Amino acid sequence: MSDNLQFIVTGLATGSVYALVGLGIVLVHQVTGIINFAQGEFVMVGALTFALLNEKGLGLVPAALSALAITVVVGVLVERLAIAPARKSTIERLIILTIGASIAIQGITLVVIGTSPHFASAFTAGAPYRIGGVVILRQYLWVFAVTALAVVTLWYFLTRTLTGKAMRAAAMNRDAARLVAVSPSRMSLLAFVLAALLGAIGGIVLAPLQAPSAGIGIALGLKGFTAAVLGGLNSPTGAVAGGLLIGVIESVAAGYLPSGYKDAIAFGILFLVLLIRPNGLLRRASSVRV
Repeated sequence: MSDNLQFIVTGLATGSVYALVGLGIVLVHQVTGIINFAQGEFVMVGALTFALLNEKGLGLVPAALSALAITVVVGVLVERLAIAPARKSTIERLIILTIGASIAIQGITLVVIGTSPHFASAFTAGAPYRIGGVVILRQYLWVFAVTALAVVTLWYFLTRTLTGKAMRAAAMNRDAARLVAVSPSRMSLLAFVLAALLGAIGGIVLAPLQAPSAGIGIALGLKGFTAAVLGGLNSPTGAVAGGLLIGVIESVAAGYLPSGYKDAIAFGILFLVLLIRPNGLLRRASSVRV
């Protein structure tokens, strides 16, 4: 029983990062209609920047703010240089452009920083907590708290602020949004900014648990996409639930099976969901955007 609880706690920690990645993918998809396969690179840029600055001796808050700012700049560049000029193209072409952006970001990072992983200190020093035989790292608590805060803040922004309501209007009907002076172009840019922020937050809290390198973005992006598909690509709540579920399944699988099966199980779930229920397991047959 204690082993199973340990797997669940560990899975929830990694699943929280998947949830943030999936939430960013859903947000961009709702506003623009495309799937942003560069979302994993936002996590990589945030995590790697934070770890590098932390290694240089910069404090937790300045390093985190710097990582957030740099990742947002990357998100803006992806939207303005890749997506905006091709806005009238087909959805398929726009999706391919995000794949190209992902490859470009990873390639630039490899040239500038290299392939070596970098290490960040835990947000809070000290021994892990032990509850009933379950070991809970202090960083896990930060992951849970920061993820919950990010999700609640995004919910408040989308449902309680004028700009958030404008984003929802653009997501529901772009033409009608234009009639009330809501620019779909600006909303697209804002969606990428928020997606970059979510990715950077996930990378920052992950960095002390998994030494980041330039190559982590692809796997994290695919796991986040799996979470988004599992919850339904139009459901932010489903993306969060899907991310947590994928994390727990992965952790339990790694506990009972060779570690090499962990990724295979996650992507096997993606294949089955796309084959059997493409609308998502956690989404009703009829739903509305955002």
